[in-house]
Amino acid sequence: MSATSQISKSHASTLSTRSELLRQRLTKWSKQPTVIRAEGPTNLTSARRLGYKATKSFVIARVKLLKGRRVRDRPTIGRKPGRNQKRVSPSQSREVLAMQKAAKKFPNLKPLNAYFVGMNGVNAFYEVILHN
Repeated sequence: MSATSQISKSHASTLSTRSELLRQRLTKWSKQPTVIRAEGPTNLTSARRLGYKATKSFVIARVKLLKGRRVRDRPTIGRKPGRNQKRVSPSQSREVLAMQKAAKKFPNLKPLNAYFVGMNGVNAFYEVILHN
């Protein structure tokens, strides 16, 4: 059994059983800012599959997104029946939103790809691979 298959199996079991390590990470990440530079990828096999290499030109950014549908402000003046929907599903996936937030935080780097890391009751966490 290769090292990458062992790493992917251990990461999958960590996510499925919601281990103590994952819970500690999620509570720590939820107290951090929305976009933060990570020292390295949490799931190495997913990062390598999506194009990550351990060189200076690659950067991993962890992005925190709110779960649920987007809440839109209600119209203040006039009758606008088309705008009276309070909650709207965004047209983009969370992964794309995470890549956009990371690109805005690091304007000199280009987002290469993103992958899901974890989720708690309020937030969903993604790691974005950035390359210059």
